[in-house]
Amino acid sequence: MDQEDFLIEHIKSVAKNMFHGARGSHDWDHTLRVCSLCKRIGKAEGVDMVVLLTAAYLHDIGRCFQDASCGEICHAEKGAQMALPIVKKLPVSEKQKKNIIHCIKSHRFRGNHAPKTDEAKVLFDADKLDAIGAVGVARAYLFAGEIGARLHNPDISAEKAMPYSKDDTGFREFKVKLAGIKDRILTKEGTKIAKDRHAFMDNFFKRFLEEYEGKR
Repeated sequence: MDQEDFLIEHIKSVAKNMFHGARGSHDWDHTLRVCSLCKRIGKAEGVDMVVLLTAAYLHDIGRCFQDASCGEICHAEKGAQMALPIVKKLPVSEKQKKNIIHCIKSHRFRGNHAPKTDEAKVLFDADKLDAIGAVGVARAYLFAGEIGARLHNPDISAEKAMPYSKDDTGFREFKVKLAGIKDRILTKEGTKIAKDRHAFMDNFFKRFLEEYEGKR
């Protein structure tokens, strides 16, 4: 194992220990899937994999604070704050350290920080891709279950339903966020993946509404 591999394995171990008690929709398994996508997209895009994978393993360490605050705390900004003392100790350049923190801070779909580096763009895409397709549908309903949401509410438009409420359903997540993800993807490789995943997800929710209304 070379030095870079050792560093990434070290970060992986540190990050994993910060997910105890995490909700299933944003748990360690989600992080591992994002890392797998980062490897696939990062290789195609030719980015700094040490920066990318370090950021990927740490990107959601602040998620529990957002969930506990019902969205008041931004998990991307909180995660970047939590990652700072960890990243400072790494045997990488100052430029790489700043990039790692930027990747974490800018990965959120609804965040206030746009991804500016190639590595940040790959992490943003990988995280978003895990929110669409078959896995995305499953995660949307997993999250809805975690917050006690109902299966569907046909009496209120998705746009008017409140987040972290009983009306924050899987369908609401699709309408207000997931349906638009394919148009927010930043990399060429990510766009290819998003196209296929979006098509599956779009067909699922069309069928879901038909079955819910007793038409199928």
